[in-house]
Amino acid sequence: MLRNDQLDQWDHDHFFHPSTHLGQFARGELKNRIVTGGQGAHISDREGNKLLDAFAGLYCVNIGYGRQEVADAIAEQARELAYYHSYVGHGTEASVTLAKMIIDRAPANMSRVYFGLSGSDANETNVKLVWYYNNILGRPEKKKIISRWRGYHGSGLMTGSLTGLALFHKKFDLPLTNVIHTEAPYYYRRDDLTLSEDDFVVHCARELEALIEREGADTIAAFIGEPVLGTGGIVPPPAGYWEAIQDVLKKHDILLIADEVVTGFGRLGTMFGSAHYGIEPDIITIAKGLTSAYAPLSGSIISDKVWKVLEQGTDENGPIGHGWTYSAHPIGAAAGVANLQLLDKLNLVSNAGETGAYLNKAMSDALGDHANIGQIRGEGMLCAVEFVEDRDSRTFFDPSKKVGPSVSAAMLKRGVIARAMPQGDIIGYAPPFCLTREEADTIVSATVDAVREVLG
Repeated sequence: MLRNDQLDQWDHDHFFHPSTHLGQFARGELKNRIVTGGQGAHISDREGNKLLDAFAGLYCVNIGYGRQEVADAIAEQARELAYYHSYVGHGTEASVTLAKMIIDRAPANMSRVYFGLSGSDANETNVKLVWYYNNILGRPEKKKIISRWRGYHGSGLMTGSLTGLALFHKKFDLPLTNVIHTEAPYYYRRDDLTLSEDDFVVHCARELEALIEREGADTIAAFIGEPVLGTGGIVPPPAGYWEAIQDVLKKHDILLIADEVVTGFGRLGTMFGSAHYGIEPDIITIAKGLTSAYAPLSGSIISDKVWKVLEQGTDENGPIGHGWTYSAHPIGAAAGVANLQLLDKLNLVSNAGETGAYLNKAMSDALGDHANIGQIRGEGMLCAVEFVEDRDSRTFFDPSKKVGPSVSAAMLKRGVIARAMPQGDIIGYAPPFCLTREEADTIVSATVDAVREVLG
């Protein structure tokens, strides 16, 4: 399609895209896509393509595209008050209302919400607060944070260190000190194939205990984990995993940060993943689903236990020295209020659980016997298909074959966007919560056809 503009050229010449092969893009070897619209579970681009977005942007457009209610709330807030800061007790109607709405939906032990803009900055806030907490309690050596291999917690300096994926460390001089990693609850990729799931849970807990003993519990401040591993492969934990991990953390007085950037606000069919798995966190990280990405906003939900120590700290030391210019930005807060209202009004959390279960079963029924599919897994509106060269021996493909990206590209030709996940030939799905069963069938059909094209 001929166009009388230079957007494509400007894109290649001037736009620094995140998570992109920069050389290929600059040379034009990697095709760009300029997105122009969206409705429900679909987006459209300026080439006239309409695509079913089976990854909801980046697990974030939970309510679906084109929701006028949220757009109107943003516009009304921008007209009334586009910005004011939240320092020294200032707030807006939207930010105060949203904080109350979040606490009303959060686990019972949660007390306050600190607002930021992204999941990365929320986890930076969490680490600072955990360090502050231990300093106030007179434990200056208790500062290390335990994360898990394959976990994803952001791409900043500290948050990129918490992330347990090689791509986010390589050539960035990460991870930084004070971050240590333990075993991921990834049963399919366990080293010892003789382990049952129950045995593997015991193994994960023992590995964590051994790490704490090596480092010294008096040096470890917190453990951070996603209820379901997200970017590391969309991996639900084995039954009993979170109970076993929490027993170890409580024994050693280590705080628990539940990173619910992906699972928060309904993706598992429950408002929070913590409730889904019986997790009792001290801090919860929220972002994507808070506004369904209609405006940037994140948050750190702070428990009563932590909040009391933060109060004590300011009584002893004056105002807390942490803040972002855009904390509790009123436009983001207005989007959050409208988003959560829409979740309730349209019963989207229940639909995420029900239609998500349908998607997972339909995917398993269609492809579960394929010789090159090692596992189909998921929970709620999350699903993953993992490819192997030989399923009996669990032999993985050589990464140079790019099986996952090839399947994703073949799906795109069929009008469906799915994500080739890093560190493995894994296709991930995280559709908007408004997905219908017919749209789920479209996703499965496109996957089946793409797998046949790539693998036979």
